[in-house]
Amino acid sequence: MASRYNAQSTSTELVNDLAAQIKGKVILVTGVSPGGLGAAFAEAVAKAHPAELILAGRNPARLRETANTVTAANPNVKVRDLTLDLGSLAKVREAAAEVNSWDLEHIDVLVNNAGIMASPKFVRSPEGFESQLATNYLGPYLFTNLIIGKVLAAKKPRVVIVSSDGHRLHSFRFHDHNFQDGELYNMWYAYGQSKTANMLNALSLAERLGPRGLVAASLHPGVIGTNLANHMDEEFGGLGRLDKELGNQEGFGGLAWKSLDQGTATHVYAAFHPDVEANNGAYFQDCHVADPWVNTVKPWGTSTVEAEKLWKLSEKLVGQEFDF
Repeated sequence: MASRYNAQSTSTELVNDLAAQIKGKVILVTGVSPGGLGAAFAEAVAKAHPAELILAGRNPARLRETANTVTAANPNVKVRDLTLDLGSLAKVREAAAEVNSWDLEHIDVLVNNAGIMASPKFVRSPEGFESQLATNYLGPYLFTNLIIGKVLAAKKPRVVIVSSDGHRLHSFRFHDHNFQDGELYNMWYAYGQSKTANMLNALSLAERLGPRGLVAASLHPGVIGTNLANHMDEEFGGLGRLDKELGNQEGFGGLAWKSLDQGTATHVYAAFHPDVEANNGAYFQDCHVADPWVNTVKPWGTSTVEAEKLWKLSEKLVGQEFDF
């Protein structure tokens, strides 16, 4: 069934339509700094009276700012803070242990929203991984798997992973995910690799845990002017030129910018719309399954073979097997 929503749809519209699906849910969302997509998503869904919102972020002060904003507008919604630094696997393990220690029966929806974009210099995580790979993929991969027991305890559990149209900038570099320790670093290749990994992760979760009721989805939110793009210059850091050089003739020119309300619409759709269940593991854009003939969807982001290969590599990188 075709979605009646489109690129102009807003989270306000989606929340109104899906209020019954949101009410009473326990929702955990990462990356909730004020002015960003995670905060906008939390503020939007809070209006539909979820049972609890768990707001996760690296900076406790900024995390508390968003929590206060949500509480001020929705005093009857329980809000809980979680300090989560996705760039450090050790910190991820600490945060996951905290979640698992809570007297909380289940988490209905986990939204892996946090991420960084196009770091101009090669930076290693504490464990030695390129920073975008660590923060955008390995951290969320580990966090999700460590708290998956809480998620699977829900009646209709979902995991939503924010990817990007930028996945087209590079497939996953199985031969050299760390760019020869920075010697071959390209900020856009690294960003593309991490966002491709997000798409493949949704496929793996659907394949492995779909039989146990889990619905997983990845998504492109659109182009939104948030603090994520701190390192971009007037020409998108040469992104348009690079995209053409890679053979993507669509280019990034003439980008259709979205407001935060529009940019979080697909978050809400993927997290709560019933139609998502029939498309487990899919990649969504503008509140529908992305169409490779209309949207730019690279085959390396939708390959179940690549997804399985990445899952096995990821277990080695984080030093833990997840035999679901």
